[in-house]
Formats: sequence, structure tokens, C-alpha cells
Amino acid sequence: MRFGLRLQIVLLFGALLVCAFGPLFYAIATYTQVALRQVRAEHARQLGRAIAGHVLEARQQRSPAELESLLNAEVKTGGVEAIGVYDGEQRVVAAAGARQLVEQVQRRLDPEREALLELEAAHGAALAVVVPGPQGAVAVVLRADDQSAGAAPLLRLLALYAGVVALATLLLAYFALTRLIVQPLDALTRAARRVADGGRAWSVPPAGAAELRELGQSLETMTERLLTEEQALRRKIDEVEQATEQLKAAQTTLVRSERLASVGRLAAGLAHEVGNPLAALIGLEDLLLEGDLPPSEQRDFLVRMRKETERIHRIVRDLLQFARPSGSEPPGAPVAGDVALAVHETAMLLKPQKSFADVQLQLDVPDALPNVPLATAEIVQLVLNLLLNAADACGPGGHITLRAGSAGLGVQLTIEDDGPGVPETIRGQLFEPFVTTKDVGKGTGLGLAVCRGLVESAGGSITLDESFEPGARFVVELPIVSK
Repeated sequence: MRFGLRLQIVLLFGALLVCAFGPLFYAIATYTQVALRQVRAEHARQLGRAIAGHVLEARQQRSPAELESLLNAEVKTGGVEAIGVYDGEQRVVAAAGARQLVEQVQRRLDPEREALLELEAAHGAALAVVVPGPQGAVAVVLRADDQSAGAAPLLRLLALYAGVVALATLLLAYFALTRLIVQPLDALTRAARRVADGGRAWSVPPAGAAELRELGQSLETMTERLLTEEQALRRKIDEVEQATEQLKAAQTTLVRSERLASVGRLAAGLAHEVGNPLAALIGLEDLLLEGDLPPSEQRDFLVRMRKETERIHRIVRDLLQFARPSGSEPPGAPVAGDVALAVHETAMLLKPQKSFADVQLQLDVPDALPNVPLATAEIVQLVLNLLLNAADACGPGGHITLRAGSAGLGVQLTIEDDGPGVPETIRGQLFEPFVTTKDVGKGTGLGLAVCRGLVESAGGSITLDESFEPGARFVVELPIVSK
């Protein structure tokens, strides 16, 4: 539990008052008791001297029997407990009152020196005044009443006065703190809470100490500045929202335009690739329809028509593969391909190819490679497209290097050739459909687009290393299948 500022200050002030009045009250009580003991001792000394002087005078004129009669008379008055008369050898000559007190004095008697002795009587403490004389000492034992009882009312009055003063001081401090500090702080707190809840004005009447009034003015200035900055920030937010809406609209328009441009490029490429074989087919069909051709020429025309038809079929097949690169696998089926196995199968497929008859292929592929989320057949298709492109680029006598290995959390494939490389003019569109560096009729421009689709469907990436010279280097990065 945490106390408020007012109560904490009052408690601290009360502790200070206790620390201040406590030692003072103890000192006064101690001093009073010491002073009362001194007064009591002085009173006993004076009374004892008077009685002892009277006894010493009577000792010279009276017999022991008459002296005891005088002693008995003295014991009955003035709080005298006992009187003892001693000779030069400290023997009791005459005594009156409590005999044991006289004997206690006898044991501690010094006949040549006046002394004040404290004794233990039956009712409590007693004081013995010893006065030496020519014939021996006289000891007067007086009742030592407890004088502290007389000082108790004074001490109680003093304690009551200190308590009343301390309580009044605490109450005065409590009300002063309430008016000068707590109430102004509560007003500042309520005003700050109103502003925090959405208020738009700081209204606190100036009250309390000067420091609190300055604090209120500072908070008012700070609130006005914050509200001004909030309004400016809201205007900025509105401007940003408007700009965001405009950017969204522009982005939508740009995406639509990009889609239309992509469709246009796709249509133009398809028309270009399919238009040439269609024109050839139409021309050959016109010649066949005119007739009067020998059978050998007719067969030659039909063979040419078959080649052009196969060319159109190949373009359509590659286009479908580009649009659906991973359609061979059922949806949701787990895929795990072996890169090393796919590379070696691709190398076996390329051995009988005429394009690889005079091309040297070097493989650097370890056997223990992690599986990747791409089917082995699709990896074969990926590597096959890249190696065929490399063979076409470097030509007879060329050299191709395929490397594979683990890289971080994935598998990396690199295919390098020593051909002329990729022109800078088409590097930005190299992986788009119908973009190719081959002559007309030798390629559709869909191979690299199909490769990118296969790699990206597995969560990987394929890039052209533009810093590699001479020739071209393609880098494929595929993630590892999580176990």
C-alpha cells in the first residue's frame, strides 16, 4: 500500500517531532530526579546536623539514661527513624529507634569524618547523617521518602503539553499541505486527465505555492503546443492518406497497364512465332491445291508442312508449360527431388544429342545433396533447358560447367558456358516469354520463362550473373525440404 504525498509528509513530520520531544522529555525527567535527590540529601544533611548538634550538647550534660530519653523523644518527630551515639571506639553508647539501622551505621562508621550514608530500612531507603564529636560520633537516620512521586504530576503535565503541541502542529501541517500542495496537485491531475481523455483546453485556476503555479503554467503551455502539433499531424495524416489513395489508384492503373502490356507482348510473340509457320503452311497448301506436281515434290511439301505443324505444336506445348510449370504434381502432394540424380539423368539424355557432339560438359555435383521441393522430373526439365541453351550459345568446341552444392539453407546450381554471353539489351527481359537470342525458327523464347516458373514454384530463384565473363553463368537457388 502506497500512501499519498500529504500523509507521507505528515508521518515524516510526526517522526521528527518524536525524535525532537522524546530525548527532551527524557532529559527533563532525568534532571528532575537528580535535582530532587540532591534536594533530599541536602535537607537530610541539614536536619541531621541540627539533631546531632543537639544530641552532642546533651551528651556532655546528661547521663546515658537521660540521653536515651532525649533520643526517644527526637525519634518520634521529623521523620527520624533512629539515632545512635557512639564512643571513640565506635561502640554504641545510646540508641533509639530501629536498632538494625544503628548497627548498619556502626559497621560503616568513620568517627573522624562527617558522612551521608544510604541505608536499607524495612519500609525502603533511608539516609544516615554521621556527625563526629569530641567523645564520639552521633548518627541520625532519616526516612528517605521517594521524591519522584512529587515530580510525576509535573512530568505528566509536560508530556501532555508536548503531545498537544505535536498534535496541533501535525494538524496544522496536514491542513496547510492540503491547501497549498495537495489541492493544487489534484487540480493539475484532473486537468491533465481531461486533456488525456480528449479535452482541448487546459483550465486550472492559479492556486497553491508559487512553484505549483509555475508548473500549471508550464503544463498549460505544453498542452497548447501538443494540441497544435496534433492538429498539424492530423493534417499531415490526411495528406498522406490522400497521397496513399492516389498511389493505390496509380498502382492499379500501372498493374492494369502492365498486364495489358504483358498480354500484348505475349500476343505479339505468339503471333510472330506461330505466324511464320502458318504462312509457310498456307503457301505449301496453295501449291498442293494447284496440282500438277510430281509425287516427289508433293511428298517434300508434306514433309515441310509436318515440320511446321510440329513447330506450332512445340510452341503451344511450351506456352502451356510456362503457364502451368508445376501442373504435373497433384495439389498438396509432398514433393522432394534429388538434384544429383536429376543432373546425372540429364547428362545421360544429352549424350546422344547432336548439339552436344562437339561440346565438352563438366559436372561437379556431389552425391549427398539435400532434397529440394521440386520433383526430380521437373529438375531434369530445368537443367535440360539451361544446358541446351548453353550448348546453343557456345556452339561446337564449347565448354560447359555445371556445379551443385549446399549454400546456407538451400542448394545452389550454377551453369557456365564460354559463349558470347547475353547482350545487355535483353538482360532485363531475359526470363520473359518469347525473348530469345536465337535465330528465327531455332527457339521459341519460352525455355528460360519455363525455368523461372519451375524455380519460383518451389520457392527458389534463378538469376543471370552479369559479372561473369566471358560467356554466361546462370545461378539457381532452391530451398531444402524441411523434415
